[in-house]
Amino acid sequence: MYDSNNVFAKIIRGEIPSKKVVENEYAMSFYDVNPMCEKHVLVVPKGEYENILDFARRAPAVEQAGFWDCFVKTADAIGVDSQFNVFANAGLDAPLFNQSVFHFHLHLLAGEKTDACLDIMKCMLCKK
Repeated sequence: MYDSNNVFAKIIRGEIPSKKVVENEYAMSFYDVNPMCEKHVLVVPKGEYENILDFARRAPAVEQAGFWDCFVKTADAIGVDSQFNVFANAGLDAPLFNQSVFHFHLHLLAGEKTDACLDIMKCMLCKK
């Protein structure tokens, strides 16, 4: 069940400040507070969706189009058109990265890896 008090819902409502990149009627993007790369932006729909499948299954076409428009304009705004990663996490026990905020969001990452990213990568290689 969607929790309307999650941190991203609060950011969307303007209750928590963020370093916004792009916003439209259906989505917004802002810099991650714990960046894994030089450029690490989150793109979130404004609707109440827990994960990517929830969004894909339930969001009306106009919301999905608005989300992807925000994604493209975000990439343009931060100067990304190649050499990047995009990912979404779903669930507390996802195989690589656990979802920590249960509001669908995409991570858009580019540029040099941060020390935090390198530490996580080392840790993942050590686990079986």
